[in-house]
Amino acid sequence: MRKSLLIISFLLTAAILNAQSPVKDSLLHLLQTAKEDSNKVKLYFKLGGLFENSDPEIAKQYYKQAGELSEKINFKRGVLGYYSFSANILSRQGYFDSALQLSLKLEDFSERIKDSTYLALSLIIAGQFYKQVQDYDKAILSLERGRLIRHLRGETQEEGNIEGAIAFVYSGMHQYRKAVEYELSSAENLIKNNDSASLSGTYLSLGYDYTNLQLYDSAKIFLDKANAIAVRLEIPFVEMAYNLNMAYLYYKLGKIELIKPFVDKGLHLARLLGNTEWEANGLWGLSIFYLFTKDFVKAGIYADSSLQSAMKYNFQEVKMRVFNTLSQIAFFKGDTKKGYYYANQHELLKDSILNESILMNTTFYEAQFKTQKKETQIQLQQSQLRQKSVLNYLLIAGAFVMLLLFLLVFRNYKNSQKLQQAKIDELETEKQLAAAEAVLKGEEQERSRLAKDLHDGLGGMLSGIKYSLNSVKENLIMTPDNAQAFERSIDMLDSSIKEMRRVAHNMMPEVLVKYGLDTALREFCHEIKQSGVIQVSYHSIGITSTAIDQVMAVTVYRIVQELVNNSIKHASAKIILVQLHVAEQEKLLTVTVEDDGQGFDSSALTLSSGIGWKNIRSRVEFLKGKMDITSEKGNGTSVLIEMGI
Repeated sequence: MRKSLLIISFLLTAAILNAQSPVKDSLLHLLQTAKEDSNKVKLYFKLGGLFENSDPEIAKQYYKQAGELSEKINFKRGVLGYYSFSANILSRQGYFDSALQLSLKLEDFSERIKDSTYLALSLIIAGQFYKQVQDYDKAILSLERGRLIRHLRGETQEEGNIEGAIAFVYSGMHQYRKAVEYELSSAENLIKNNDSASLSGTYLSLGYDYTNLQLYDSAKIFLDKANAIAVRLEIPFVEMAYNLNMAYLYYKLGKIELIKPFVDKGLHLARLLGNTEWEANGLWGLSIFYLFTKDFVKAGIYADSSLQSAMKYNFQEVKMRVFNTLSQIAFFKGDTKKGYYYANQHELLKDSILNESILMNTTFYEAQFKTQKKETQIQLQQSQLRQKSVLNYLLIAGAFVMLLLFLLVFRNYKNSQKLQQAKIDELETEKQLAAAEAVLKGEEQERSRLAKDLHDGLGGMLSGIKYSLNSVKENLIMTPDNAQAFERSIDMLDSSIKEMRRVAHNMMPEVLVKYGLDTALREFCHEIKQSGVIQVSYHSIGITSTAIDQVMAVTVYRIVQELVNNSIKHASAKIILVQLHVAEQEKLLTVTVEDDGQGFDSSALTLSSGIGWKNIRSRVEFLKGKMDITSEKGNGTSVLIEMGI
């Protein structure tokens, strides 16, 4: 049960159709007497549109005839329409490779006729199909290129759809928080433009991503909103996706008894629409239902059917889910060899979809778009500066005899130049901050991925090994010495599992994501105190009533973590005090970390090459904060950091 493919509402629709379609009989009658011109091309498109939902194969034939006639009479918009409408139908049927090839032809044709409007559209469409074939690098690059062309042309009316498409890519990489950021912005833009059809797709996507973030109440709200629009506007594709996503939601909630009615309805609609990918997802949903109701025979049959379809059409995420389900079925049946085989296939496929280079490159392309946008603005400002310089010099030469007017104009020119230069400096600063933000976000995303892989991947496998060893123990007869050695091995395995979970927790604490900065720091200090390494005291004022941005919360947590670790390692301190204070009126967050250690010469920090202090400084600068360090040898150290919220 995946989120829906958010196909951009093609701009060609209005240009080519430009009216509500008449009934089929009237169109067919007109087609018989129509001349071989652009009006006949439009008739083909209108007929194809009427058959898209009821009989996609007939619709494709009409679009093909429109494309052939357009090439014959050199009707450029007709050729563009053929590529885009045909790609749309193929994607809805799950033929993403074929849809991608058509979108690339659309891109090539747009470049040949030098039409930037259609070029931007083709890049945005291709970006979505790249995502469907798991080519995430090209997906982000293509979408951001299309977005930049639209931005340079001043075309913002489709921004909501483009943001939804970018969110779709991030969701495919399991970066659900990033996807939700884009989807909420997309929904806001679509509501402003009164685009209800596209809004239903965005709501559907929000429901899916909130489900994966375990925010189930929010997920149900948005899924219900999507379905309400789909029923009102008669969009069977969204209705189908709604039912399968609701089944996925109840699966995540553990309410297995509620899954089957939604799966049955969604699977029925998928088959009516000829959508092979959603049909494969529906079959997987039935295998999940029968697995948890302990009908392992049916569970295996539906899982095998889903896997066959996924292998045939290369649905990577469906394969990943089905491998995991087949692993569970095998373990329940007692076939541990097959269980470990499918579990290994699941992990290999998961790693191939979410490898480190993809995550780094997509973050780079996002930052690259922001940087290009800033550079374009800088170039525009500089061009305006040059134009004003020429204009002012002409005025000075022409008004030489009018000294007073010359002085006034010259003064205005100087002031304007200073303002323009100030704007350029500001944009340069924003560009540097955008680059720093991309680096920090990439670092946190990688920490989160590694923590999840350790906890869910390695942790699950170690727990499975422990379960298998305990099962083996019950069936073996051992001497007392062998039994004692066996127990020691089990204890060592327990210790390994605990150590692995501790490392995963330190890389990205779950409590920070779920409960916020205050609770995360309190638990961090409590754990150090409980360990007996050092006495740590934590106090906070005003933070419980204030919402802290997720990026700021993670950054502040890392700063405090680094400062406390420095005190433990280098200060020989006995007591550490950590304080957080939020002043709502001043919109100011203050962080204080003090220790009673041996202290040091604070002026030496300017020459320090330690990575720890560099990380602290770069994070404080990223938050636009100020840091004050007070320390003397033998009198401890106090670090005060202030930043706006």
